[in-house]
Amino acid sequence: MLWIMSLKGAGTPLVTEMIKDRLCFAILYSRPKSSSNVHYFSIDNELEYENFYADFGPLNLAMVYRYCCKINKKLKSITMMRKKIIHFTGPDQRKQANAAFLVGCYMVIYLGKTPEEAYRILMFGDTSYIPFRDAAYGSCNFYITLLDCFYAVKKAMQYGFLNFNSFNLDEYEYYEKAENGDLNWIIPDRFLAFCGPHSRTRLDSGYHQHSPEAYIPYFKNHNVTTIIRLNKRMYDAKRFTNAGFDHYDLFFADGSTPTDAIVKEFLDVCENAEGAIAVHCKAGLGRTGTLIACYIMKHYRMTATEAIAWVRICRPGSVIGPQQQFLMMKQASLWMEGDYFRQKLKGQDNGKHKAAVSKLLLAVDDISINGVENEDKQEHELYSDDDEINAVTQGDRLRALKSRRQSKTNAIPLTPSISRTKTVLR
Repeated sequence: MLWIMSLKGAGTPLVTEMIKDRLCFAILYSRPKSSSNVHYFSIDNELEYENFYADFGPLNLAMVYRYCCKINKKLKSITMMRKKIIHFTGPDQRKQANAAFLVGCYMVIYLGKTPEEAYRILMFGDTSYIPFRDAAYGSCNFYITLLDCFYAVKKAMQYGFLNFNSFNLDEYEYYEKAENGDLNWIIPDRFLAFCGPHSRTRLDSGYHQHSPEAYIPYFKNHNVTTIIRLNKRMYDAKRFTNAGFDHYDLFFADGSTPTDAIVKEFLDVCENAEGAIAVHCKAGLGRTGTLIACYIMKHYRMTATEAIAWVRICRPGSVIGPQQQFLMMKQASLWMEGDYFRQKLKGQDNGKHKAAVSKLLLAVDDISINGVENEDKQEHELYSDDDEINAVTQGDRLRALKSRRQSKTNAIPLTPSISRTKTVLR
């Protein structure tokens, strides 16, 4: 399984095999040259994480898809049939962690490895990988590991969150951009996280703002029936409700954690929603990711770190600062609530929700793991977030940073397996 090459004066490069005599992963200290029987390649400068502050990974779902397609293409290539293919990474520890993340995901998704098996293969020699941190400005005292990420990917596959046979690369990469709506599906056809709308569409102070009307065609085309707002009002909710959507306000301060009452109301709304649920705060990262993670923990029994990992793989930058520890503290109670919820539903006639509930119950049972009323309130004034009207909050900063990113032109050319018509946000 493991073989080690020595290179004097440049450390000890290590190589481990994922597919015997065919596919390997290596940490090298100088760029190697391919030969007649060995093909080397690297993605260190090809698939790069776009950080907010000191965060550096994990790479997003589109990059996982691109990487897997790249490996499969190389393995099927006639010119490489007799070659050993070695994916190598250099001495940069952050790039090592992201490269290992991609390799591990490939092993879990395509080679059928368990998360533990994939992790063991990557822990070769004296290799270690730095853990991933959040997108908050300043220091960090909470991390997620490669193993957390691999578990998240494995469970996402088992629950149907992840299916590369139907994954739409073009749509993901188009709509994740700030200028095109800044939205990501966390659970396909169920949970959509997006940047908070404003009263009108414009470019302001370095970030893109979109009106509710800009999102409505996309929401209609993707069976979104419910919108949940977590920040203070930047638009009139009637602009959604008049278009036929249910709209709920569950405000808590930017960068903070929700009360138990807010968590309960969020879960109640989502459990009774007819279609998909679109959730936003200011940037659609911290508060949004935290509450969606609560739902995932309750209904799919993911651990807090697995839920955080999955949300970040789908939408980088999600769940920030104390929200991470909050999810850890909520894990046991949410698991108990989920167990009780599923037990209560098993013998019931679930009516109009029967198909969805049955699917949910089957999904959770398949894995061996030791009515809120919508009040139409009169909106007298539109507010900016938090206590000070003109304060620049964490959400403002994160959204501005995302808006200023330049489109990459060195991405791997690839046509996704299934294409859909795009609804352009205007």
